[in-house]
Amino acid sequence: MPQQIIKGIAYIEMNDELGPNPVAWLPSKLTQMELMHLSIKALTVLTGEKGLIPESLVILPFTSMNLKGLIKFIKWDDESRRGGIGQSAIVLLFQENDDVIFYKYINDLSIPFNNLTQAIINLEKSKASRKEYMEVIEHLEFNISTLLEELKQQEITQQEGEAFPEQKIKDRSLIDYQFKVILVGEPNVGKTSLILRYTDNAFRRNYVPTLGVMVSDKIFKIEDSVVQLTLWDIGGQQKFQTMRQQFYRGSDAVFLVFDLTRVESFNNIPKWFSDVVEQLKNRSEELVGFIIGNKRDLTEGRKITSKMLKKLADQLELGFFETSALLGENVDNAFSTIADLLLKSRL
Repeated sequence: MPQQIIKGIAYIEMNDELGPNPVAWLPSKLTQMELMHLSIKALTVLTGEKGLIPESLVILPFTSMNLKGLIKFIKWDDESRRGGIGQSAIVLLFQENDDVIFYKYINDLSIPFNNLTQAIINLEKSKASRKEYMEVIEHLEFNISTLLEELKQQEITQQEGEAFPEQKIKDRSLIDYQFKVILVGEPNVGKTSLILRYTDNAFRRNYVPTLGVMVSDKIFKIEDSVVQLTLWDIGGQQKFQTMRQQFYRGSDAVFLVFDLTRVESFNNIPKWFSDVVEQLKNRSEELVGFIIGNKRDLTEGRKITSKMLKKLADQLELGFFETSALLGENVDNAFSTIADLLLKSRL
């Protein structure tokens, strides 16, 4: 599993003559074009921040590669370099679908990066060969792969120790109420991250990319009732349009998710709502729904105000929440609110 999660690692230095320069990388099949894209984007971040080095790990999208990168920036005093300072970065590549793993465990993952920082600086000062840098990169890959496997096993152990472990879900007598909640919206608004943040389960999921749906469960108690929420993360791509309408059926509630930094994703919420309502128009119970404005942590890039969100929610006669799947803000509150409403509608 971890080997599948890690799609590549590259070490990049800011060379006085060449600029951003890839020094060592895994796998070897990374093209020169890809390496230069990684190098320029990663180290240009420092240029935009006036050379200030982030102390924590940073996650950046590499859209042209359909990947994201976990980045450790390094800075050291070096009189042999222009300005008396050396700068470099280590980029670990992973698929966007797995970003919740890196967001959730970013503090744990910082340890192996920090442990090799001084080794990198020593190699830079000694003008080491590419082979020596490769040894460090390979060592980092091994340590992170091992750590990811440990974290995965920790999640599995914790889940098995819960009051209602996964293997008992098949025993219907344990569950008093089961509700189907669908999450719809444009691609890349954070539907998957919201679910995985709520279920606190970054590794284990049931995803069928050919159908464009991911199904997750969470079982918990509300007073004396055992409730199971079955969460359907439905792909927003156009190619899944016909199939997703089939997945709407039997839904008890809907989250209409958009990105607070993307106007188009907000403007398309009425379209998504009409699409769902049309498929569920013959249901006997009232559909419970909320609009979710996600990525509220991106304050500088925010385009949709709370006033705009409230106005749309009022027009569609829906509730609304502003959330951050990255920080976990309001995520539990949104899901617990919808669970409470669904339970009360059945009592």
